[in-house]
Amino acid sequence: MSQRVPSLFDPKLVGPAVTGAFRKLDPRVLIQNPVMFVTWVGAVLTTIAVFTATADRGFIAQLALWLWFTVLFANFAEAMAEGRGKAQADSLRRARKDTVARLLRGSREEKVAAPDLQKGDLVVCEAGDVIPADGEVIEGIASVDEAAITGESAPVIRESGGDRSAVTGGTRVISDRIVIRVTSEKGNTFLDRMIGMVEGARRQKTPNEIALTILLSALTLVFLLVCVSLQPFGRYSGSPFSIPVLIALLVCLIPTTIGGLLSAIGISGIDRLIRRNVLATSGRAVEAAGDIDVLLLDKTGTITLGNRMASDFLPVPGVTAEALADAAQLASLADETPEGRSIVILAKERFQLRGREVASSHATFVPFTAQTRMSGVDLRETDGKAARSVRKGAADSVKNHVLQQGGQYPEAVGRMVDEVSRQGGTPLVVADGRHVLGVIHLKDVVKGGIKERFAQLRKMGIRTVMITGDNPLTAAAIAAEAGVDDFMAQATPEAKLQRIRSEQAAGHLVAMTGDGTNDAPALAQADVGVAMNTGTQAAREAGNMVDLDSNPTKLIEIVEIGKQLLMTRGSLTTFSIANDVAKYFAILPAMVMVTFPAIAPLNIMRLASPNSAILSAIIFNAVIIIGLIPLALRGVSYRPVGALALLKRNLLIYGLGGLVLPFVGIKVIDLVITRLHLV
Repeated sequence: MSQRVPSLFDPKLVGPAVTGAFRKLDPRVLIQNPVMFVTWVGAVLTTIAVFTATADRGFIAQLALWLWFTVLFANFAEAMAEGRGKAQADSLRRARKDTVARLLRGSREEKVAAPDLQKGDLVVCEAGDVIPADGEVIEGIASVDEAAITGESAPVIRESGGDRSAVTGGTRVISDRIVIRVTSEKGNTFLDRMIGMVEGARRQKTPNEIALTILLSALTLVFLLVCVSLQPFGRYSGSPFSIPVLIALLVCLIPTTIGGLLSAIGISGIDRLIRRNVLATSGRAVEAAGDIDVLLLDKTGTITLGNRMASDFLPVPGVTAEALADAAQLASLADETPEGRSIVILAKERFQLRGREVASSHATFVPFTAQTRMSGVDLRETDGKAARSVRKGAADSVKNHVLQQGGQYPEAVGRMVDEVSRQGGTPLVVADGRHVLGVIHLKDVVKGGIKERFAQLRKMGIRTVMITGDNPLTAAAIAAEAGVDDFMAQATPEAKLQRIRSEQAAGHLVAMTGDGTNDAPALAQADVGVAMNTGTQAAREAGNMVDLDSNPTKLIEIVEIGKQLLMTRGSLTTFSIANDVAKYFAILPAMVMVTFPAIAPLNIMRLASPNSAILSAIIFNAVIIIGLIPLALRGVSYRPVGALALLKRNLLIYGLGGLVLPFVGIKVIDLVITRLHLV
């Protein structure tokens, strides 16, 4: 049974969406966005003008007022979407505030809030605990999941002494027990640095947005000067214009048409993205996607699946691959990690080895620990003889285990381990008793079809850059397999942020996809920040889009929708400018012909009077916006054509239409209101 795709305009979603948006409304957005500000001011002035010009004809005032309310609602929805304040950093603060630490005082443990910890405090962390602050391990050894911070799925070993003792607040202990000494001062932790960088990130305006702002501001200023100059002109001629008339004229001439439609265009783009399982916080973000030419992608969870998976069995000389796979599968039957399950599946697919019943063999499974860095199974027959001990794990740990059993560690295994590491994979050595059988090649698997998708992005003029914390060798291997144009290895959050700023300084518009807390500053700085839904809360709040499918190549659809929005905005902007110019030449002769009868021939539409001309223009201005909203919501059909061809098409269809339609519309309305004696 097919499932209905949700829509932004679904009545079941409107109520909760509006209620939530009201709580996020930031009034400063209206002032910071000149286009939206002009629209609001124009709407207010229009309302005043209509009420004043038709004081004794309340139904016309109500009609125009309700028409404008529709436009105002579109702008208000856009303002609510943009007014997100500092929400990006809030989840980072909550992550620190909500963490409870087990402070060690002598031999007694005391629970305290993580922000209350001081430098030098000792903290106990066991399996399942979140490390409350940056520090160093002074006792014990444990496996730590740092995915929430680094985005890397593979757990790391942290132990006292050496270069593996440092731990980061916000990571999680997944095995064993460690004691940590806090080494960071308050306000100087990793999360504090992330908060500072997120709050310091600023998205730049796109070239199209800047150009449109300049154009609309210039037109508004020109028509404002025209209206202001009419006041002394009227006094000099002996026929002064009243303030309401000048306000009405200003409203007719300033570019409120495109200002009223921009929010409808943006909302329609948000709705189209929702249908593709992408949540966008604003229409401006969708439009910016149409202009991007550089895409930065976090590797783990974005380009790759995020879990190391078994990809090959590499037996030592004298051992068959099937024997190695059989032993590896046997040692992994009780291993519920993604790596363990992938070994069982690969053995089944390659050699049709199915999971066997081990209860009758008195099997004892050995779980992985940070101390042994191995796991496996011990088998014993019912008569207590024929013991079999299978182990898989890190190369040095299995080597020590085999040597302790009196066996030998072949040189070929060392070479295979080095080769797997150079290819960017993780080697697991398998031993049966004191005999080494070979190596399992684990690697972070590149998502299927992603290379072809990157090729499509390249054809669209978008350069792809993979960002990872891996070493350069591993990064180069994965970059080649994925088909990206460039990569950054051993990238820190500061390096990611600097790379985006340098690309932007060079004139590029940058999109960033990521899923880790360490990606949050870069997502907040990028022109289009697409967070994976499988990522951390901090990453999702820092971006201005969330991909619910966690598919980085979804950016192709996002770019196409963005380009469609740009085409729609360009078409309607062309119509709006032509519309405003036509209204200028339609209204002005009718206004001054009473004072200067010689100008009457320029009143080619033969409008009845200055008041009827202005009122007709006001009503036409409101009606045309409402009439164009369906086109703004549906959008102009996307066609991959050049800029010159698109300009010619817009001038022919929307430019010519914008010039002709006001003359026809204003004349018809003038005839109606004159026939009804409304002025």
